Amino acid sequence: MDILKSLGHPEELFNLVKFKMGGCRAVMPKLDYESMSETLRTCYLYLNQTSRSFAAVIQALDGELRHAVCIFYLVLRALDTVEDDMSIPLDKKVPMLNDFHTYLYQHEWCFKESREKDKQVLEDFPTISLEFRKLAQEYRDVISDICHRMGVGMAEFLEKKVGSMKEWDQYCHYVAGLVGIGLSQLFSASQLEDAEVGRDIELANSMGLFLQKTNIIRDYLEDTQVGRVFWPQEAWSQFAARLEDFAQPENLESALSCLNMLVTDALRHVPDVIAYLSRLRNQSIFNFCAIPQVMAIATLSSCYNNPMVFQGVVKIRKGQAVTLMMEATNMRAVQTIITQYSQEILHKVSFTDPSHDKTLHILSVIREKSTLSQSSLPSRTHLSPMYLSAAMLLAALSWQYLSTTAAQAQGTSDMQGQ
Repeated sequence: MDILKSLGHPEELFNLVKFKMGGCRAVMPKLDYESMSETLRTCYLYLNQTSRSFAAVIQALDGELRHAVCIFYLVLRALDTVEDDMSIPLDKKVPMLNDFHTYLYQHEWCFKESREKDKQVLEDFPTISLEFRKLAQEYRDVISDICHRMGVGMAEFLEKKVGSMKEWDQYCHYVAGLVGIGLSQLFSASQLEDAEVGRDIELANSMGLFLQKTNIIRDYLEDTQVGRVFWPQEAWSQFAARLEDFAQPENLESALSCLNMLVTDALRHVPDVIAYLSRLRNQSIFNFCAIPQVMAIATLSSCYNNPMVFQGVVKIRKGQAVTLMMEATNMRAVQTIITQYSQEILHKVSFTDPSHDKTLHILSVIREKSTLSQSSLPSRTHLSPMYLSAAMLLAALSWQYLSTTAAQAQGTSDMQGQ
């Protein structure tokens, strides 16, 4: 039960109950699906089915930008599904990836042979491409261009492994940095953000790289079990003969050394993340960008020096995620969150870790970029044990009641029921 994992964190308990009682609408207002065309409504259905992380924040974007980003996401999800599908032979997959951007203008193109869990976006691609063609020209140009460049990059890395750290950056650029660049160009095209946001591709690229590297680091076990290798050989070969050897208990010390090296490399993008977020002026765009970034640094903090990366799945608590989602709505709050998790990592750094010096350096740079005076940090209320116990019990009962009533109401309020 989600609430049990947050028992030692009273703020998370409070935010879980607040979120369930409607606090989520402050950052994720409900969409009016009835006013949409049937095909657009279907696109939002696919968005909710395929996106664990971005569906909610996409739907909270303002105006026509919301639809453009929804379609952008689904197009890239379809492209990514082709890349991930190990059942498609290379001689068929490579041309598909290279040509995928052309399918946006082929009204009937679809692919019904995928075995991936998100295959619906390929099977019903005509619905997605139809909504793409309804977008304003400035949005279509961005989406088509990014789709083309990403497909070419994915095809390149199908036929070679991620070797050097430079190639790791290049791979992450193709699959995520380009997403950051494309989103930034969509923000500027919507005129909700300044043109400079779309022009500064270095900062936009770092936004994507930070998220992608976090996912790659966290998903070590899941990827290696199905034969996918995304950790760079330049890093892991310093500590093991084979990447999968890290899952063996006798190799734990070497595994943690490599893990900490990659976390340190990912952290070097955080100063750019801070600079990028500081430029944003539209509230819905800020929430959209900030929430995944603070989730990522929380995840990296959980992964750093954590043996569980090699034994299972490392996830932040739902109460922790809800708290981050509700708090990361302004730059001061984001700086506070980044400072908090940077300090958590700092406290875990061992003097014997091979990346010790580099880790301390980048944490120092992050601290400098996100420094807040002690007086500006939010105060914490210290609760007595008796009050805390009562609050936990009340929160648990409230959560159980609210979860039950929400489940009963879902059939009438959920878009899928329409």
